[in-house]
Amino acid sequence: MIHIFVNDKPILLTTLVEEEKGFKNYLLSTVNIGKVIKELNTTSLKEIRLIGKKEEKLLPKFLKKLPNVVAGGGKAINDKGEVLFIYRNDKWDLPKGKAEKKESIEETAVREVEEETGVKGLQISKPLEITYHIFKRNGRHKIKITHWFEMTTSYSGKLSPEVTEGITKVEWLNESQCQEALKNSYANIKSLI
Repeated sequence: MIHIFVNDKPILLTTLVEEEKGFKNYLLSTVNIGKVIKELNTTSLKEIRLIGKKEEKLLPKFLKKLPNVVAGGGKAINDKGEVLFIYRNDKWDLPKGKAEKKESIEETAVREVEEETGVKGLQISKPLEITYHIFKRNGRHKIKITHWFEMTTSYSGKLSPEVTEGITKVEWLNESQCQEALKNSYANIKSLI
């Protein structure tokens, strides 16, 4: 199953039809995505499942329903094993941002982590998962497709939040601090830590 988040509630793309208990089923081919988003935002439903016939066609069909924004982000780890977090919109998050023209997704991820945090010397160690979430900008819903990478750095200099992007804090967090931060984070970030 593929999870696409609307705030912290998922839209699940699946081929399985199950009895509705705390969720609703809709056919992917005919669903009104605006209605689904509104339903998740205004009801007590825990999730909505969009049902399709073929597993490999679920995501491509869904991605045609909204404008796509491709982004890259990083779970940066320092020499002490601490993870780099940003604080934005009253939530702990990992740095990420929109890809620019003629830039590889790896270049996007490194550039965004550097710009949002001030950390230098980032090396990608491995790709992580791709996350999907729906957001609203200028009155229109869009889907952000974020390619995540684990990164390492020996940087020990000053951290500088990119205030123009609404980031108010940047911090290296140890394991117990990460667990505490995740209590006030996003569902798709929790899956990366």
